[in-house]
Amino acid sequence: MTAPAPPSETLRTALATLLDGLPPKQAAQAVDRLIATYRGTTPTDTPILRDRADVAAYAAYRMPATFEAVHAALEAFAEATPDWTPSGHTDVGGGTGAATWAVTATWAGDRAVTVLDWSDPALALGREIATANPALRDAHWQRTRIGKDLTLPATDLVTVSYVLNELTPGDRTALVDTAAASAQTVVIVEAGTPAGYTRVIEARDRLIAAGFRIAAPCPHSSACPIVAGEDWCHFSARVSRSSLHRQVKGGSLPYEDEKFSYVAATRLPATPASARVIRRPQIRKGQVLLDLCEPDEQLTRRTVTKRHGDLYKAARDAAWGDPWPPSDRP
Repeated sequence: MTAPAPPSETLRTALATLLDGLPPKQAAQAVDRLIATYRGTTPTDTPILRDRADVAAYAAYRMPATFEAVHAALEAFAEATPDWTPSGHTDVGGGTGAATWAVTATWAGDRAVTVLDWSDPALALGREIATANPALRDAHWQRTRIGKDLTLPATDLVTVSYVLNELTPGDRTALVDTAAASAQTVVIVEAGTPAGYTRVIEARDRLIAAGFRIAAPCPHSSACPIVAGEDWCHFSARVSRSSLHRQVKGGSLPYEDEKFSYVAATRLPATPASARVIRRPQIRKGQVLLDLCEPDEQLTRRTVTKRHGDLYKAARDAAWGDPWPPSDRP
């Protein structure tokens, strides 16, 4: 019996059919316009994705990157809470549902899933794509204005991915507070830019104030040791490029790296990483340099050499975003 394809492959296959009948030039122009809108500094108060052509082009272009970023954040959270599986998930501002796919890739089994967004075309296409994923076939797709008047029913997990940048400061605050009041766990993902990191830190502070503990990426729930304006905390996820990616960006590589910032906060018992690798490790002759966020609210550069034996081998295999030292969890 053939094993089912992992959600990442199923999603890529589903997305590959979206652009049938849409001229490549039109798809590329739609993506260019939407990228410019998303990168703007003015918060939006109307749906950015206006029709099926917009949604199909942008989903084919952005869903794989959103999926990989959210999946990386969820996997880091799952390492800190290995005995927990959510039975309910609400994806706020979920659009076509990339985060719901990432949840199914992180935890097996069925759960109650609700996707909230204010774009009808995005929700319709998300529902269509979700038919390819058995864990999402009963998901509920609901048009909702994401803002101060948002209400959320109690659930285990709330995800908010690449949404805060679209909101006014007041709506951002209200959304984080509403998520904290309704969920056991809140995972927020934003672009890996200084502005995205700032939004994540603001949300992190509010979640801690609401009684949450940080499970990932931070090894503590104290103040972030990064000095605002001098640096920012972000990570990277490898994404396979589609033909649309290559057309829009003019790139020849079969992949790109999605930079993202995130916070995973919970009311559950959690064991955060002892430390977190916050930069790409530097491998030199006989040594590896690791930049770490430590539990004592310090940023530290550690040098691991051959004399450290197995730890040196582990350091050579360590990746940006990994816990350190390597987890002994199965």
